[in-house]
Amino acid sequence: MAIIYRAQLRPSKSEILASFLAARSWGQAGEPELLGAYRFDDPAGEVGVECHLVRVDGTVFHLPLTYRPAPLEEAGEHLLSTMEHSVLGERFVYDGLYDEVALDCFRRALCGEQEQAGLAIHEDDGTLRETQQPTVTLRLEVDAGERPPSGQELLDGEPFTIARTVGDLDGTVRLVAAWPGGEGVVAAY
Repeated sequence: MAIIYRAQLRPSKSEILASFLAARSWGQAGEPELLGAYRFDDPAGEVGVECHLVRVDGTVFHLPLTYRPAPLEEAGEHLLSTMEHSVLGERFVYDGLYDEVALDCFRRALCGEQEQAGLAIHEDDGTLRETQQPTVTLRLEVDAGERPPSGQELLDGEPFTIARTVGDLDGTVRLVAAWPGGEGVVAAY
């Protein structure tokens, strides 16, 4: 269960996402429309893994982010921003496609070993306010006659892909995200 605090964030996630998209060759400048998000739990409980689906001028982008309490060594160029979280303090926000914690979550999801996290909303004093369903739901699809890869196969280098734009990714094993009004493949093997 992902613990979410009702907190003030500076800069906001929307500001970080807009800046992220505008600064990448595959991205697009403009005001992103947030379609929804989903999370994975880090087994160690240290890193927040949150994946946003946003639309800009008709293109749906898949933007995995990680939130860390300290800088990630040797990943400086993938640091998107530092964020001041009113409960957790300074957070370091990274492009999740370059963070091994997020990549491990996708590996486990494609193997059928990890599902998306539920959401537990807490007040800033830590009191549980409510649980919520994610705005994006994930499901694993496997072609007939195929099986999900083993975790070891993916760790040994079997290729899998995580989408940046939704709609141009396929494979025999697919992680499909569904949001109000749409769905698409966000990772595949």
